[in-house]
Amino acid sequence: MICFLTSNPFLPDGGIDPANGFFDCLLAAVRQPARLLFVCSSPDDPARTDHYAAAIRGSLERAGVSPASFAVLDRRTADHAAALVADADLLILAGGHVPTQNRFFAQIGLRELLRGWDGVLVGISAGSMNSAETVYAQPEEPGEAIDPGYRRFLPGLGLTKTMLLPHYQAIRGDVLDGLRVIEDITCPDSMGRTFYAIVDGSYLLIRGGAEELRGEAYRIRDGEIRQISAVGESVRL
Repeated sequence: MICFLTSNPFLPDGGIDPANGFFDCLLAAVRQPARLLFVCSSPDDPARTDHYAAAIRGSLERAGVSPASFAVLDRRTADHAAALVADADLLILAGGHVPTQNRFFAQIGLRELLRGWDGVLVGISAGSMNSAETVYAQPEEPGEAIDPGYRRFLPGLGLTKTMLLPHYQAIRGDVLDGLRVIEDITCPDSMGRTFYAIVDGSYLLIRGGAEELRGEAYRIRDGEIRQISAVGESVRL
């Protein structure tokens, strides 16, 4: 399996972000024509799922991916999850609400279905976060930061031990429930742990047992933030 765990590889106009060689590397890795499988983040919101699935399919096709087939995995098709995953060449894990998607992945047994699967996987935002062995579900919706019952660490797909935080360029100044998301929530949660914050256009490439962060990225460890790479650069983890 080759994994591209991204923040968001798409531009506002639906094109592929050319930064850091993401799409050239993806095209080189995917067999063509490709059997595509879009795995949702909101299993019980088919309108939302179909909207984003169609948008991503269109972006990939315009950029040069030729789909032999295209399927969507959500509540409607959950009973066929094993067959859908086994048949896919390119699997796309959608962005969305991390805990909601995490529950769905557990319900369909996606971690087990990916054992021995040898295709190409692209994670987007929440999909990338849920790919970790242990997922840091950074609070994002009102009430989550101050809810003592909200679980910030969840079991994930186990594709990497690296805990990613996407959209760093957007969330670095955010305030949630009266708390600064980075300084008051994430930095304290990083005590004894390491998170890697990436901006849109950056990604973690996993292949052949090696992991490489490509593009602008920051390490958050023991409450301290340090930039470790810039656009066009990469760092081995």
